[in-house]
Amino acid sequence: MPHKIPVSVLVVIHTPDLHVLVMERADHPGFWQSVTGSCDALDEPLAETARREVLEETGIDAAGHHLIDWGHHIEYEIYPHWRHRYAPGVTRNTEHWFGLLVSGKVPVRLSPREHLQAEWLPYEDAAARCFSRSNAEAILQLPERLAAYTARQAALVKDQV
Repeated sequence: MPHKIPVSVLVVIHTPDLHVLVMERADHPGFWQSVTGSCDALDEPLAETARREVLEETGIDAAGHHLIDWGHHIEYEIYPHWRHRYAPGVTRNTEHWFGLLVSGKVPVRLSPREHLQAEWLPYEDAAARCFSRSNAEAILQLPERLAAYTARQAALVKDQV
């Protein structure tokens, strides 16, 4: 199996009323997270990575919803127990954050090789459930990010009138 590319996405799937989908990892029971995944190729657009990972992990087709590039990325140290997936010597990953606004608590079809179960939780509870500090931080930013997106959409509509 080829090595993972150390460029990834984090996709916070959420409803307008700030419920967030979190999933329990199959390879680490008790570890809950949002959708994450690495680029398949160095030239794969990040939005395409986000759409692909959402579909693979949840069965949700992002094309029918609002995928929002938050324009934010972080760099973090890859947990030692996952470094074997990367080329020798790779210890850091750059993660790009996205939101996926869905109309409500849409049905989820989990990939059983990746996740054991999923829950829709109020955003504060979802953040508390996540094992990753950065995933929790992204979720806690959701009210501000959703408000900014809503304001941008309202301005676009106003400009078109």
